[in-house]
Amino acid sequence: MEVLKRAIMQQSGPPETFALQMVQEVINPPPKQTKLAQDENQFLENVLRLLLQEFVSASGEKIMQFGQSIDESESETTQGHIPRLLDITLYLCEKEHIEGGMIFQLLEDLTEMSTMENCKDVFGYIESKQDILGKRELFARGKLVMLRTCNQLLRRLSKANDVVFCGRILMFLARFFPLSERSALNIKGVFNTTNVTKYEKEPLEGICIDFNFYQTFWGLQEYFSSPTSVNHAPAKWKKFASSLSVVLNTFEAQPLSDEEGDANNLEEEAVNFSIKYLTSSKLMGLELKDPSFRRHVLVQCLILFDYLKAPGKNDTDLPSEIIKEEITLCEERVKKLLQLTPPKGREFLGKIEHILEREKNWVWWKRDGCLPYERQPIEKKTVQGDKKRRPRWRLGNKELSQLWKWADQNPNALTDPHRVQTPSIMEYWKPLAEDMDPSAGIEAEYHHKNKRVYCWKGLRLAARQDLEGFSKFTDLGIEGVVPLELLPPDVRSKYQAKPNDRGKRSKKEETKASAHQVEENQIATPANEIDGEDVKTDTTATPMEFDAATVIGTQGGPTPDELQKQSSDTDIGPEAGQLEADAEVEAGIIDGETDADVD
Repeated sequence: MEVLKRAIMQQSGPPETFALQMVQEVINPPPKQTKLAQDENQFLENVLRLLLQEFVSASGEKIMQFGQSIDESESETTQGHIPRLLDITLYLCEKEHIEGGMIFQLLEDLTEMSTMENCKDVFGYIESKQDILGKRELFARGKLVMLRTCNQLLRRLSKANDVVFCGRILMFLARFFPLSERSALNIKGVFNTTNVTKYEKEPLEGICIDFNFYQTFWGLQEYFSSPTSVNHAPAKWKKFASSLSVVLNTFEAQPLSDEEGDANNLEEEAVNFSIKYLTSSKLMGLELKDPSFRRHVLVQCLILFDYLKAPGKNDTDLPSEIIKEEITLCEERVKKLLQLTPPKGREFLGKIEHILEREKNWVWWKRDGCLPYERQPIEKKTVQGDKKRRPRWRLGNKELSQLWKWADQNPNALTDPHRVQTPSIMEYWKPLAEDMDPSAGIEAEYHHKNKRVYCWKGLRLAARQDLEGFSKFTDLGIEGVVPLELLPPDVRSKYQAKPNDRGKRSKKEETKASAHQVEENQIATPANEIDGEDVKTDTTATPMEFDAATVIGTQGGPTPDELQKQSSDTDIGPEAGQLEADAEVEAGIIDGETDADVD
């Protein structure tokens, strides 16, 4: 320890000139390599903590200036013994000569041994070394120690009197930790219900004030501290809405003038800002004339409305349609009052709306599970010369060349059956079916039927897998293609085909099929005359040689049942007549002969 103490007090110059040599002198025997072993790290940590404790006990009121004389304070290069000790330790940790978490342990010990005034100086040193402490090697070893140190400082500070220092700590944590760090997040959205606003329950004598309004005004804080109670209890919402209406009516009846707004300089008041206002009934009249006080209450209303309108994970978390309308009306009144509150009401309202809009992004991110979204910076390669050449791709662009490269490296990349999986009809149309459900409450502009690419893919998929549903597109539109099994009963009846429609459709399809078969026979008969021979159809041919629809339509011959019976008597399959007729036609086309020529 004496070696360290002498080096800190007497050595001059940057730590890299003597720090490693000093450590090697402390360790006996000296280490064989520049990076210390585990037992050597533990020994050095104990020595540094004892030396730090000695410096703190020997210092006076300003521990960060211990060892710095008054004459030396004018020089920017001089500093006290404790910052010197911290700089040496930080350099050794950065160069990985000693364990990376040692500097964080010393900072935690220093804050525990310091008063709150000295902690401000210690924290100023931490803020100045934030870039080095935030390096990946050091951060991984000491992030939990730094988080514990800052939380201990926040517990010791007064939330009412040390607002600025608390803000410095929170801002440091926000910059020091990555944005996706979950340690400081309120994942479950729990409200601080212990923050109770106490106010008078009985009127005081000699005070000329509407005590009912006083109780109504301060009673709103109960709902502001716990918005969930308003959301799940309609009776509480009615009580809150009536109380808020009374307060807003009072604000509208007593507008503030520009002179009153200029008399209260908000920028000067921000220095002495307090997170809780006094609730004495004697101050009620003065507080109503204070622009910052009025803005404080109105912003609380906007935060509550924003929470109630934010969509929850379940439908039960959403307010009813009646409550939504009342929220919209109250929100318009509150924004109008904020806009009319001097000074600079329009600018203030615009900033509040921007903050609330940004807050929605954080709400969605937390509800999605706080997925990490940081990306490591891409190292840009230095290009020799001033002229930049455009990259030349083998197949025209980067994506096609990369695809060709993958196929070359992995021959099964394009033939793997798991590469492309076509969804089923039920799975693909499920989002559109949910939009068609009135109980879902999805607005028409957000329906999937408005997405042209989605509808085009669905029709293409239905044409391959569901022809019956695809045929409904002409009459019922894209919603008629959705399978009936996905729709609720009340919606299903609208798109379900009626029995009469089914009968008409089947008759229509039979008529089309008969007409189509007649055209085929008419086209097939002249085909026999390819060789220039006049061919006549044998009138003595059996009915099985002609299509049933042609016989019925032209000669009024036997019915389809009789044709089926005749075919069964001659041991021919159900479609033998059609197959035989097709075979004869094909033979006539190829050889230029018919049964008449054979006979």
